[in-house]
Amino acid sequence: MTLLQEKVPRQKLVRILIVDDCPESTEELSGDLSGYGFRVESVNSWLPALDLSDSVDVILLDVSLPGVDGFELCRAIRSQSQVPVIIVSSRGDEFERVLGLRMGADDYVLKPYAPRELVARIQAVARRASGHQERSTGRRHMLELCGVRIDMTRRAVAVEGREVSLTRKEFDLLSLLVSESGEVVSRDRIMTRVWGHDGAGDLRTLGVHVCNLRKKLGKPGLIETVRGVGLRLCVRQPVSGSAR
Repeated sequence: MTLLQEKVPRQKLVRILIVDDCPESTEELSGDLSGYGFRVESVNSWLPALDLSDSVDVILLDVSLPGVDGFELCRAIRSQSQVPVIIVSSRGDEFERVLGLRMGADDYVLKPYAPRELVARIQAVARRASGHQERSTGRRHMLELCGVRIDMTRRAVAVEGREVSLTRKEFDLLSLLVSESGEVVSRDRIMTRVWGHDGAGDLRTLGVHVCNLRKKLGKPGLIETVRGVGLRLCVRQPVSGSAR
């Protein structure tokens, strides 16, 4: 049995984001991790990494990115998310390893690396993050409606049992609508709660996010636009909640 045939225990599907601008390196790493049973996404620049930081379980970050210092990107991710970050880089003198950890990285792996060791490190940081999250909440808060299951603790969404990858803003928008149980949420309140300002000039941004949510959920009628007012969930059954 080869290393890539040794599947990790799949008690929970771990979602990994690779941030690296080298296509060859990204392709090789993605193939290795997919072979171990992880779900893998990749981006090569700052903004997509920030946008996806709350929709994955572990980020693998190369610090040598075009036009940006990867250490600063690590600090920016940490300022808005507690997602575990592992720096995977060929730059590994003592100063850079210490700098990466001070910027908020949970681990630092030097290239070239042994695939099995990297997998073990990913599992370790994901396990610690999961344990911390469960201790902090004491339970997992779940909501389910119309076949859409929302794990508020993990910030994860599944439709008819299939996990759907949402961006941070998409999840925040959906969770806000769910919390109102079918009541209309005004556009101003949405912009304030999700984007942090009244957003008078950003209604196009809201429209794009609503459109993306409808497509990803596969339920176009679930999010209803109340013209001139705002949005609401078109709920034909009560929202159910549970704690696990």
